[in-house]
Amino acid sequence: MSSRSLHSISSIEDSSMYNPKESDSAPLRTPKPGGAVCDPVSLEIIRGAIAAAQSEMEALLERTAISAFIREKKDFYTALFDADGVMAVGSMVPIFGDMTGPVFDSFPADTMKPGDLYWYNDCYGSRGAVSHSNDQVLLAPVFKDGKRSAFVMSWAHFADIGGMRPGSISPDATDIYQEGIIIPVTKLIDQGVTNEATLSIFHRNSRFPEQSIGDMRALMASVELGVKRIGEILDRFGADIVEDALAQLLTRTRKLVRAKLAQTFDYGTHSFTDAIDTDGHGNGPFKMRFSLTREKSSDGEDKFTFDATQSDDQAPGPVNFLMNRGVPGMALGLYYLGGDPAQVCNAGGPQALDDVKLRQGSFLQPNFPAALGMRGLTTMRVLSALNGLVNTAGGKAPASNSAYVITIMRGNYKDDAGELQRFLLADGIGVGYGARPEADGIDAVYFVAQENYPVEFLEVGYPVRLRTYGIVKDSGGAGQYRGGCGIIREYEILAEDMMLAVRIDSVKNPPWGIHGGMGGGTGRVTVNPGQENERILAPLSDGNRLVKGDILRMETGGGGGYGHPYDRKLDAVLEDVLGGFVSAEAARRLYGVVMSGSRIDEAATASLRATRPATRAFHRQEYVDVLA
Repeated sequence: MSSRSLHSISSIEDSSMYNPKESDSAPLRTPKPGGAVCDPVSLEIIRGAIAAAQSEMEALLERTAISAFIREKKDFYTALFDADGVMAVGSMVPIFGDMTGPVFDSFPADTMKPGDLYWYNDCYGSRGAVSHSNDQVLLAPVFKDGKRSAFVMSWAHFADIGGMRPGSISPDATDIYQEGIIIPVTKLIDQGVTNEATLSIFHRNSRFPEQSIGDMRALMASVELGVKRIGEILDRFGADIVEDALAQLLTRTRKLVRAKLAQTFDYGTHSFTDAIDTDGHGNGPFKMRFSLTREKSSDGEDKFTFDATQSDDQAPGPVNFLMNRGVPGMALGLYYLGGDPAQVCNAGGPQALDDVKLRQGSFLQPNFPAALGMRGLTTMRVLSALNGLVNTAGGKAPASNSAYVITIMRGNYKDDAGELQRFLLADGIGVGYGARPEADGIDAVYFVAQENYPVEFLEVGYPVRLRTYGIVKDSGGAGQYRGGCGIIREYEILAEDMMLAVRIDSVKNPPWGIHGGMGGGTGRVTVNPGQENERILAPLSDGNRLVKGDILRMETGGGGGYGHPYDRKLDAVLEDVLGGFVSAEAARRLYGVVMSGSRIDEAATASLRATRPATRAFHRQEYVDVLA
């Protein structure tokens, strides 16, 4: 592999240092040729053994980390890569890109030794493999009989790494330096010897170093366990068998995703446009314009090209998403894998696309040093837009979902001795997900395998009291299958004072419904609701001051509906009304269902449903044929 290094660039002002193109030393992108060495039974055993190793790594990380975002929110991921650094088995998380290429740029794979461990959080230096600075990536090679046979990775969100505000993420940020310390690819452990000085610099930049130290120890232990477990698999089956098993898993996923793409996308170009509301600095909306083209290449094979070059320019605020080129294929791959436990999330998804086109300077490929901290809301809209692209081509992807909501509370409280103490509470709150062709959307989901904080945890660990925690009625988009509902959390502030940052999107551009389904509800933030001093906070804002006794009400958005609301089964509408998901008024107005107390008035309902309102392909505040 090439030993080209980012550090060989002479001038630190050279923008190519921070906006590098695809690396010459990036991992191989095509399956390995040759006949199968690993038999089908051994393949499944190895697949299961690797999955078990991942689960054990994640359990260790969850149980030993200090910060709530790792321990309770579960914002961490693990993955296994083959000897060339191609992701062979990963978590079901659609934001992985090329995680190993950035390491190979600075530390060629052939120079690595047993006991080495590599670390980075450099978003631009990694070409978006890590997409905001709070996420720390650790990567270690695994050797068998002196031969490099695999890589193990653990990745977790650290609560505070410095920057302009506690938590290191703020809507006020306008460049990445305001979002905390940047770690270029670094050899953290050299053949078993830890670079303690580098760790000390990192922890010194955190306002909560005890959390930082504990989380890093947990992350390092997770990788160490992974190296051990993968080593045991190599000992049991041999390096050649495991190498072929990983290659087969990659090929299997790639073939499946390409076959599904061919079933969905006819020859020609298919396009879809979506948008996020604002960057928190008065700019927006920012539109993402996606297209996927299927054509015949010169060798007669299908060629699939994903193009996002028409997306809007980068934002001054921190909503830019430095999208790694592997992300579209990974996200489409996860959709087509459909959660099938027999399939594997790996680089076969990105390999299924022949080309990914992005435009430097767009908000999906911003120029250094654009701020990235709030990229999560853009990421979630990207995933919805990919669903829209599939639906435009005639596929059956879900309707749109809201972007999960983040609140960051920083302030001071009095401990039992009456002394002021600092606190930091980053609370990620679930939203409603889009309805599916044959099922309702999921209610109150944060993101994939991550979780909402329990009430008991919040009240024991932080100076807040939860007055309300439940479902936002009528927030799910109406449809034959209802969109998922959002969450209401109402906090009583027990701290002496605090500053609040809020991240809510999809207010001006709510999640869309499809095939007659209606758009999802929007989120809102209210301080002291119903009181004389009630105020509504901007949905993407920072510097909101609250004091002891204030009430903070967070309401999150819902997902879009699927299919005509009048086609929803009466029993399902009744269950929603009795369960508090849909009001009796909305049941009548949107679903054509008339309630009489706790029962359905069937005669009145039949009369009302006899005249069906007209619908069109999409719904976002109104029915339209195309979302522009």
